[in-house]
Amino acid sequence: MSATSHDTVVLRPFEGLPNEQDLVAMRQLIPAATMAARTTEEFGAVEVELATILPMAWPAVRRTDGTVTVGIQAPYPGGDLSRGLGQAIRQALALEPGSPVTAVVLDEESPRLQDVLDLSGDFAITVQDTFEFWLDPSAERTDEIEQAIAQANDSIMQTRPVAGLPHAYWVDAGAKEHVRWVLDADEEKVIDAVTRLHARRESALGEGTKYVGSFRAEGLAIPVWDLPTGHGVEAVEAVAEEFRARFEEALASQEPLTVRERRARGGIVARQVTLR
Repeated sequence: MSATSHDTVVLRPFEGLPNEQDLVAMRQLIPAATMAARTTEEFGAVEVELATILPMAWPAVRRTDGTVTVGIQAPYPGGDLSRGLGQAIRQALALEPGSPVTAVVLDEESPRLQDVLDLSGDFAITVQDTFEFWLDPSAERTDEIEQAIAQANDSIMQTRPVAGLPHAYWVDAGAKEHVRWVLDADEEKVIDAVTRLHARRESALGEGTKYVGSFRAEGLAIPVWDLPTGHGVEAVEAVAEEFRARFEEALASQEPLTVRERRARGGIVARQVTLR
């Protein structure tokens, strides 16, 4: 069991979990997605579904079959998101099947996800087009349930993973399209890499696209590109491998920034937004 207090602020709560970058994406970027996991033997070896969000923003639900679904985007108390999620699973395991966790209450024994989950799994993400995963397989599909899911589905902005850019997601936001890429790299090095490309006019993800800045979420850097309406994820994927190669080369560079690059970096830094 982790020894840190439940009041401790943890800026990178998913560190040490498999597929940390997609967990961050589920918390911050993706409307509807799921990820399969399992608790350790200590916590009963129970199947767990990590989900973006649940009805009523519930933290977790104990399904009628005894499995647990936990909502990553729900509000959690304390300074450590991982501890809030771990406690949500712990509380769900104590419930009768078919019951939701409506609020998480932390105590000194509250476990983190890193304590609760079996970390040998691959934690593969599935981006969903609907909130059908809300349904308990044994539940009756009433008109009220169908209406609630239909209303929730109306809020989903079309989102797709970008083949060729692992942990990057394209989204159709209506007026614009965006690509947001979750990176496990030092933020200053990410800025330097973008700077090197920007100074060479190579920071775009294809014709008509534009790097617009980055932010930090759950401790990881997330660069963002704007795309024109109708651009589509396929157009990004067509250039993804080439872009990734030159970005990774720029990221690995140890050369000092040139005068031109230092000037470009000033504009890049001005676009950064930090999310805690």
